Parts: sequence; C-alpha cells; structure tokens
Amino acid sequence: MLPEHENVGTVLLDIEGTVCPISFVKDTLFPYALKALSSVIYERWDSADFKPYRDAFPAEAQASPEAFETHVKDLTARDVKIAYLKNLQGYLWQAGYENGAYSTPLFEDVVPQLEHWHDSSKQLVIYSSGSIFAQKLLFGHVQDPLGGADEKRTQNLQGLIDGWFDTTNAGLKHDASSYTKIAEELGKSADSVLFFSDNVKEVKAAIEAGMQAIVVDRPGNAPLSDEDKSQYKVVTSLRDVSLSAAQIDYRFFKR
Repeated sequence: MLPEHENVGTVLLDIEGTVCPISFVKDTLFPYALKALSSVIYERWDSADFKPYRDAFPAEAQASPEAFETHVKDLTARDVKIAYLKNLQGYLWQAGYENGAYSTPLFEDVVPQLEHWHDSSKQLVIYSSGSIFAQKLLFGHVQDPLGGADEKRTQNLQGLIDGWFDTTNAGLKHDASSYTKIAEELGKSADSVLFFSDNVKEVKAAIEAGMQAIVVDRPGNAPLSDEDKSQYKVVTSLRDVSLSAAQIDYRFFKR
C-alpha cells in the first residue's frame, strides 16, 4: 500500500530533463552561447554591461579574451554547474531568444499541467542550476503549440511561476540543505513541497530535507537503474500525478 501524504501546496520543478528536453540545452543553447562568445568578448570586453560577467570569473580567465574563451569552452564541455558560467550563459542566450533564433520546447504535458496547478492555487516554483535570469528567459519564450508554421510564435509563461531558485540563492542541487533553505524562503513546511527532477541525486537530497519528491523519466534522459526505479517514485509525465486536497494520487506511477 502506498503511503498517504499531507496536502501538497507547492510544486518545485527542475527544468532540464524535467519540463524541457535535455537536447534543447545541450544541442541548442550551449552551442549558441559558444558561437556568440567570441564576438561578445572581443567587442564588449571592457563594456559596462559585460564587465560584471567577466569580473566574476577567476583572475587567470580575465587575463585576456583568449584565456576567457578557453576557460568558458572547457567549463561548457564538462557541463560544470558553477554560478559565474551560468550567469554568463544567460547573458549570451538573451539575444538568441529575442531575435527568434530559438524558443523553448516544453514537453507536451507541461503547459496544461502547470496551468491546471496554477488554477488550483498550487504555488509553482523553479529550482535549476541555470541562473534565475536564464530561467526567466526560458519560460518567457516558450514555443506556442498553436503557432503552426510560424516557428517564432512564442508565449510567456513567467506569470505561472511564483518563485525562482538557482545555486546562488539556494545552494547546490545535490545538497539537502538547499531544499531546506528553499522551504524556509517560501515559508512552507518541507513536507508540503513536491519536487520533480530527472536527477536521482537531487530527488534523494530533497527527500532528505523532508520534501516529497518524484523522478521524471523523459526521452533523452539518462537511463534509470532498477534500483532507482524500486527506491523512488517515477513518472513519465506531469499528468501522472494528481494533487488532491489530502494526498497525492499515485495510481499512474511506474513500477
């Protein structure tokens, strides 16, 4: 028998591999940032708008535009989750979103479910290793499924989101203390927060902090082990979770 759960008032969501495909980040956003980097650092190296991003990097990376570019490419190749890189990526991605070079492809279940939870007075909060600025860009330029042939038609979903957290204001995503801090910042008891992520280590940390948590298994995500599937609740769609007044309906969980 599945355990009963207290009312879920807050839904906390990861982004990459949870609400949007990993391929969008790896194959679209990362390459765009690297392509834009060269011209940006050589044209704006001493500009007032770029200087805060440059100065956040280690001293050796600030030695020259060449050293800076080499350092950024290395961090990107290793997918290092460090705040100064994530902030720079958001800065570089902004132009691409605004000129229509790309828009955010969310999984087809995401928008209807977020709207349903929002209309049901659930608090919706994002927690991603990407900077808050980048998070807002992503949700501000979502592909409109009704756009048809017009691929540049987008919708702004920022209004559905009640809070934004990244590694700067919450902490590292594998640390239970980060989830404790988020609950405290929201003024919520940890057990009233339900966290969704594709990353088992993040789900484990959230549970250790007292949150309820679910692993989201999407196409393109890293395969889950049999141990993971037996130890954690796993869904393939946000629609698989029904938040009733008293408990989560687990009828659709994968076993």
